[in-house]
Amino acid sequence: MAKSPIDLPIDYFESDDGHRLAWREMGAGRPVVLLHGFFSNAITNWLRYGHAEKIAANGYRVIMPDLRAHGDSAKPHDPDAYPADILARDGLALVDHLGLSDYDLGGYSLGARTVVRMHVLGARPSRMIISGMGLSGLTSLASRAEHFRHILTNLGNHPKHSPEWMAEAFLKTTKGDPEALLQVLNVFTNTPEEAIRAITVPTLILAGEEDQDNGSHEDLAALIPDATHVEVPGGHMSCIVKPEFGQALADWLGEAE
Repeated sequence: MAKSPIDLPIDYFESDDGHRLAWREMGAGRPVVLLHGFFSNAITNWLRYGHAEKIAANGYRVIMPDLRAHGDSAKPHDPDAYPADILARDGLALVDHLGLSDYDLGGYSLGARTVVRMHVLGARPSRMIISGMGLSGLTSLASRAEHFRHILTNLGNHPKHSPEWMAEAFLKTTKGDPEALLQVLNVFTNTPEEAIRAITVPTLILAGEEDQDNGSHEDLAALIPDATHVEVPGGHMSCIVKPEFGQALADWLGEAE
């Protein structure tokens, strides 16, 4: 399948606190909302490598926002623009703006964490996708936040080919705003295991077979009552660029009714 076009029209809505947030969509049919990862955007995670196109071909309306501080969405530097759970609240605001009731909800890495926080705050999608995420990436975020804080406060000084250097290189490709992204680290919120066990809808746990960046995806899958655990080739930064990733999403979602 050819790569998806990355020049889809951009739509905007206003967050509850007045910031302009962007989303793109592809296809028609059952809505599925997909949230991208940290340093990334909707184009990079869902469009560039054809994942959204594969899902849309199954009869879905694929809705892909740019999270606050990312992509074409507002990138405020004011710490007051980043209260606890603001990314999840932005996601809920988009669902409300679009009038979605029967929909599926998924995310990668930070997007997956945001999906779980949306559930904690009351989102009730029919199905969920938690990808690029393990158990400790939801329950214990301090070390992960410090990892990214170190990257963002030492740009240009990371040893070549180190994980930090690779992350900085990725940040350059997405034209990320380091000051705004630093503020995002302050909204990282731990989710207790009992809240994860409360996810009772069918849930796909999808991760690269070499990905342990956010802890054990096996342990996460074991905690969710109706979880399907799927591994694809690659690690945290490489699995999402592979065709197997998008195919796994499309296969699990299946043909839309």
